[in-house]
Amino acid sequence: MDSPAATTDGKSVLVRLAAGTDTPMAIVTAAAPDGGRSGCLVGFWTQCSIHPPRVLACVSKANHTFPVAIGADNLAIHWLADDDRRLAELFGGETGDEIDKFERCSWHPGPGGVPVLDGTKGWVAGPVVERVDVGDHVAFVVDAEVGAAADAKADELGFQAVRDLEPGHAP
Repeated sequence: MDSPAATTDGKSVLVRLAAGTDTPMAIVTAAAPDGGRSGCLVGFWTQCSIHPPRVLACVSKANHTFPVAIGADNLAIHWLADDDRRLAELFGGETGDEIDKFERCSWHPGPGGVPVLDGTKGWVAGPVVERVDVGDHVAFVVDAEVGAAADAKADELGFQAVRDLEPGHAP
């Protein structure tokens, strides 16, 4: 076995390792009690519980979606197939400060009015049961109460396919 790699600072190691990972991308959507809605492309998300079924999704504090998600009772998390690049560009490369993203895609209202995007690989939605400040993002824990899987076996749209997107909002 090769000798262990030299120890260095964790930040640079994390950046190097994460940059080569092909994390599946997702879109988080939210609806505020006042009727405002927003959504963003996220790379930090995962299933975090089996019983009860829950998903954790992190939203950047700099993102237009952040204040809407903070005030929302429900969120929807959408899995993206490898042919969902257009949606990834819309929700990752545009900002809700300048456009209404939902005028440019097909969607329908889900629980509590949260926008559910049509034509994705699948989605789950439900109430936010916890919000945790994790640094420059807030982690939202969502009960997966309802959802649909159009094609659960479809290939995922990963980070490497969208790493060239210019974010709609500065990080």
